[in-house]
Amino acid sequence: MTTPDADGLLAEQLLLLTRRVHRIQKRHLEQRSLGITPAQSRLLRTLARFGEPPRMADLAASLEVVPRAVTTLVDGLEASGKVRRVPDPANRRVTRIELTDDGHGALRELHGVRRTAAEEILAPLTDPQRAALGELLDTLVGTTPARGHRC
Repeated sequence: MTTPDADGLLAEQLLLLTRRVHRIQKRHLEQRSLGITPAQSRLLRTLARFGEPPRMADLAASLEVVPRAVTTLVDGLEASGKVRRVPDPANRRVTRIELTDDGHGALRELHGVRRTAAEEILAPLTDPQRAALGELLDTLVGTTPARGHRC
């Protein structure tokens, strides 16, 4: 008789959960007709965390993607007026990315979309279960509530 592969089962459950979360967030984004993909949403949220407009390479490093992926995302967001490329004041050869007023407005809307999606995802859980899940997720992603950031 073989014992069940608990880690394999857990890995499968995590995969199913991440797919479900992605589908729910995408559906909520589409329902609000923001014209923003989940990847663009992530870029906007990441961009907002920088103290000053970052370089493309900074965004790529923060998002853990190749620079070309950031270029594609920025191109789309720039075309919709959410971000703009600006020259670095200290080095004109460097281009930085900054949020526009429309980008800040989109972030406010995205916050509402994410909150609504989270409510749907967490609906089956009790308050103590939500608290426990939050602690477990903090452990898994390497943050603590004091230094972590939830968007």
